[in-house]
Amino acid sequence: MNRPSIAFLALVFAPSVLACGESSVPDPRGAANEFAEAAARGDSDAIYEMMTDEARAARTRADVGRIVKDEKAELAEEAKLVSEKDARVEATARLRFEDGEEAALELKEGQFRVTAAGALPGGAKTPEEALDQLRRVVARRSYAGLMRILSPTTRTAIERDLRALVDGLDHPSTLNVNVTGDAAVVSVPGGHEVRLRRDGGVWRVENFD
Repeated sequence: MNRPSIAFLALVFAPSVLACGESSVPDPRGAANEFAEAAARGDSDAIYEMMTDEARAARTRADVGRIVKDEKAELAEEAKLVSEKDARVEATARLRFEDGEEAALELKEGQFRVTAAGALPGGAKTPEEALDQLRRVVARRSYAGLMRILSPTTRTAIERDLRALVDGLDHPSTLNVNVTGDAAVVSVPGGHEVRLRRDGGVWRVENFD
């Protein structure tokens, strides 16, 4: 088992965000102080009771007991630092909505603020988060969301390409349309080509590049 520290233990505590009907959010400093007191007295049971369900799934009560026993002196020393008035408390929270979307929040100046959300993608801190955001924006068919998660270079290239298509189609009646039966091909100024197909008397765009 790797040598633990208060930094590891801090990861297992997540401040709860109250239900929508509540008007306030619990102060994470209270949880930090409670942890510091438990660490100072080497109370592994109290520490275990503060852990989230996910943390308990990763570490048993016996595991936490061994950690606290082996590192009691260090935890007591670090607990003093947590208890200091000028100690900075950092906390994050995640909200899961009924439709499966999630919002990530971070404690800033005593208030939780949104750092990333399904509706506001683009703040991924890991490749996995970026992939999850891609899935979400594609599932919602959100062009705006897709643009936010792309790299600046790719976004600029796509927007430039689409702008050229828009400008080329500015006067569609002047374009040369080659019709062959129920299919048509149009060369658009700027290098694009649009293919159309007639289905049930209605012309639809089949593809464009």
